[in-house]
Amino acid sequence: MNLILLQPDDFSDDGLAVLSDERARHIYKVLKAEPGKTLRIGLLNGPLGTGTVLAIDQHEVCLQCVVEEKVPPKPRIDLLLAMPRPKVMKRMWAQLAALGVGRIVLVNAEKVERFYFDSHVLVPDFYNARLIEGLQQARCTHLPEVLVRQRFKPFVEDDLDGLFPDSMKLLADPTGEKRLGDFEFFDRRVLLAIGPEGGWTAYERDKLQGHGFELFGLGARVLRTDTACIGLLSTLAEKLGHG
Repeated sequence: MNLILLQPDDFSDDGLAVLSDERARHIYKVLKAEPGKTLRIGLLNGPLGTGTVLAIDQHEVCLQCVVEEKVPPKPRIDLLLAMPRPKVMKRMWAQLAALGVGRIVLVNAEKVERFYFDSHVLVPDFYNARLIEGLQQARCTHLPEVLVRQRFKPFVEDDLDGLFPDSMKLLADPTGEKRLGDFEFFDRRVLLAIGPEGGWTAYERDKLQGHGFELFGLGARVLRTDTACIGLLSTLAEKLGHG
């Protein structure tokens, strides 16, 4: 935990935050903080800052917090992801937040099993806890927005353009001949679409390309969903000048 991420209900008054959950236990047991120690803190979806330990024991930590005026910029990358197997999605949540994604849309596809959408990994309390874990690891404050869409065609035809009106749209698929290095990004947001491990169907590729997606590939290697996400998000972050 490289950042203590705080929310409004953590504060009592005058910048005093009182923690009694896993964050407090981490500060006490792992960081071994004592009164007077300064810790990195951040406000969820807000600025970074510092918190000075006023009092601490194994149950509770009191921090006097000072935050910066400037809020860090939001990530410029959004992710359209065909719903992976739940056990894969479970371990991806924290990584996606740590890598820097503004919005995550989980969508159905022909090669996605329907029961994937019944999993507890799509319960907000479950995934928000893991997204926050990733933010604290990466010292980020912006919580990704999560949307779940179980019908591919209505999402693409009715929602996609409105949700991402000005984004540069990139469609990752083994059939793509272009590479990420072939694109100029300038200052635009980027929407990255990654399909199921069985790949997008020709129909799905055509639908997405009909709504402005440009096809690209990673070469001859066919990657698992989590590997492709990590590799592509890391590369995009570098090209966009953040990471």
